[in-house]
Amino acid sequence: MTGPARTSAGLLLHRPGPEGPEVLLGHMGGPFWARKQAGAWTVPKGEPLPGEDPHATALREFAEEVGVPAPDGPEADLGEVRQRAGKVVRVWARAADLDLAALAAARGPVSEVTVDWPPRSGRTVTFPELDDLRWWPVEQARPLVVSAQAAFLDRLLAHLTGG
Repeated sequence: MTGPARTSAGLLLHRPGPEGPEVLLGHMGGPFWARKQAGAWTVPKGEPLPGEDPHATALREFAEEVGVPAPDGPEADLGEVRQRAGKVVRVWARAADLDLAALAAARGPVSEVTVDWPPRSGRTVTFPELDDLRWWPVEQARPLVVSAQAAFLDRLLAHLTGG
């Protein structure tokens, strides 16, 4: 028998752009993702602490992975998806801008992860969970984001158009 599914909660910032809505995504860090683009971008997210409210998790993880607290703005709950490996991810969308050039100068420490690399080698490497942050027009983001998370892009567009 398997245990409960692992869960994560995240915050998807969005803003108006010249090609329509843009979303802030992070490129997953580390050697496995270093040369990948398709499926290598994600909503800043993470696992809850024991007893932590999912929305509080989303805000904490955003600050940890991006390096600054999330800017204020109106939110919409985009619900949950189940990713290929079984993890359930819940995401809120927040209408807010974040100046990535200014962020580079003001950014605090970010979350890091340590893994065996190469796998089963006994050597470990440490790297940021997200090694790049970028604003993407939704249609450009779709092939880049983790496949299950594309549903959040669809839900965001439906929310923005009143659907």
